[in-house]
Amino acid sequence: EYINLKLKYKQLLSGKISTVQKLFFVFLQRKRHYFSERKKPMYQRQKHHITYARKRENRRRKKRPASGPAVFLPVLLSIIVAVTVLLGSWLRTDTSVLTGRADSLFMDLYSRCAILTAADSDNGSWETLASQNSDRKMYPASLTKIMTALLAVEYTDDFSQTVTLPYPVFPSLYEANASMAGFKPGEEVTLWDLLYGILLPSGAECCLTFAEQIAGSEDAFVSLMNEKAAELGMKHTHFCNSTGLHDPNHYSTVKDISILLQYALDCEEFRQAFCSSTWTSTPTVEHPEGLTLSSTLFQNLDSPRVAGGNILGGKTGYTMAAGNTLVTYAKRGHMTLICVVLQDQGTYTYTDTASLLDYGFNNFKNVQ
Repeated sequence: EYINLKLKYKQLLSGKISTVQKLFFVFLQRKRHYFSERKKPMYQRQKHHITYARKRENRRRKKRPASGPAVFLPVLLSIIVAVTVLLGSWLRTDTSVLTGRADSLFMDLYSRCAILTAADSDNGSWETLASQNSDRKMYPASLTKIMTALLAVEYTDDFSQTVTLPYPVFPSLYEANASMAGFKPGEEVTLWDLLYGILLPSGAECCLTFAEQIAGSEDAFVSLMNEKAAELGMKHTHFCNSTGLHDPNHYSTVKDISILLQYALDCEEFRQAFCSSTWTSTPTVEHPEGLTLSSTLFQNLDSPRVAGGNILGGKTGYTMAAGNTLVTYAKRGHMTLICVVLQDQGTYTYTDTASLLDYGFNNFKNVQ
């Protein structure tokens, strides 16, 4: 209206117009087109209206969440799986791990490896209720002494026999800062005292004395240990000494240790010592009133009671490389459990053990 658009258009084509004028011309063109469209009746603008409406609808479809079969089928499958799991758990509550419970349980454990097994009172077999890294090779530390004590029982006919603790075994143990029962070099004690000295205070001098008494040397005794491990089916275990002092080639697994203890508990003398909290040795010149041996397990327990049952016995272990290790034997009613935990760098072996035993006693009645 203010400018002759035809004239300006000719000037634009001929290049006789500045850049600012070009921009102003474009602005006026668009403004003129807008007002001219607004003046048209609706039916004349219907084509443009439909086009814009379709574009809006297309944009809405892109943003619209999936519906129909794309959503319904996954939901239906999830419901079917959930019902199947719950039904299966209900049908086998007493004989197998409850679905979902074991995963959340092991998420709360501090120990790297753990296993929980239960005895079947009908046929004497054992069943694994839950496990974590059960075949992973780890350093067992003083849990090694379970095998040492087992061989001591199997190769001894008379535990009332007295022996003398040899002087040569002590210097290396002192140097390695090994755990000791408290007997003195040259002290005469009974084999009962040595057996309890192995299992309660974890006495390394008792292990080496038994090793020499049975096989003549520790190396020969270790060969017997490895032969016994192979006989029991401990497939991922290799012993280098009788005490559990660190050696890179000295290893086992929670599964193998559980197998070992299951077998050892059938030996009356072993079970008697393993389940004791204290023992007083025979009086000697060095200890006129006898030496009181205390279980490292029960010393660290506030109470042996757990989930309505009782921890009857166990063995602790520790080296810097192995961390804390622990095996326990517990019972409630007719149900018997063995729990093994390895490599806990804190002091949570007892917490992890309590969690596992609670889980076993509270979720199982009897393994069939």
